[in-house]
Amino acid sequence: MNETINCNGRLLDLTIPKVMAILNVTPDSFYDGGRENYLDRVDAMVRDGADIIDVGGMSTRPGADMIGSEAECDRIIPIITAIIDRYPDILVSVDTVYGATVTRVADLGVHMINDVSAGALDADMLPAVAASGLPYVLMHMQGNPGTMQASPTYEDVVLEVATFLRNRARALREIGIKDVIIDPGFGFGKTLAHNYALLDGLDQLSWTGLPILAGLSRKSMIYRALDITSDDALAGTIALNMVALQKGASILRVHDVLPAKQQILLQQQLSAAVDV
Repeated sequence: MNETINCNGRLLDLTIPKVMAILNVTPDSFYDGGRENYLDRVDAMVRDGADIIDVGGMSTRPGADMIGSEAECDRIIPIITAIIDRYPDILVSVDTVYGATVTRVADLGVHMINDVSAGALDADMLPAVAASGLPYVLMHMQGNPGTMQASPTYEDVVLEVATFLRNRARALREIGIKDVIIDPGFGFGKTLAHNYALLDGLDQLSWTGLPILAGLSRKSMIYRALDITSDDALAGTIALNMVALQKGASILRVHDVLPAKQQILLQQQLSAAVDV
């Protein structure tokens, strides 16, 4: 596996898993939309040990309405600028599906692009990422955010997701996107059963040779299975994140940074004990 990612001239070492903190600058995200005091939240994320801050200006929850790149940039650029100014050593990722957004934020000095669409929603997306030279989080999604949960169907969800990610990553390299991280897309065009089958088979994605990002935090695969709300889904998130780490995840994308950092430390202790 490629264990070192070039993030705009800074090397991200993935031999020890990293925590990507979710910062939704949106009014309608499923868990933390509409909350204000974004820099206060960033302060807490950095204090708790976040390695990457992932800034998003458009909700991708099932059924969410899409906004355009200009409106997205109006939301995210002020906070990105403030983060980079306050925390020059933190890595900043941008969660977007738009090439125009990539071009604008690349000029600000961000370090990574996180795209739930795998380039399928905007023809300018992948060329813009290639031109930026930034690493790219490639996620699998069946359908689009508005329709993805209508009737997702697979014959073998693990094989189909792994094959898609491998083939798409190969195509990305051909257009000049050198550093790719794969995300199986938990909750994006998958039923509850698909999500758990995918988590159980997450280690099979390692044959792609690419680092794996796991985005399980407070998702419906947790709170629907337990008949609770996303507000009460931290314990379930912790449980599933440990499974993801044991199955080879290199990045945990989370709302709650400190528990994820602690999990990684404990997982490292477990790995060390196995080697004794």
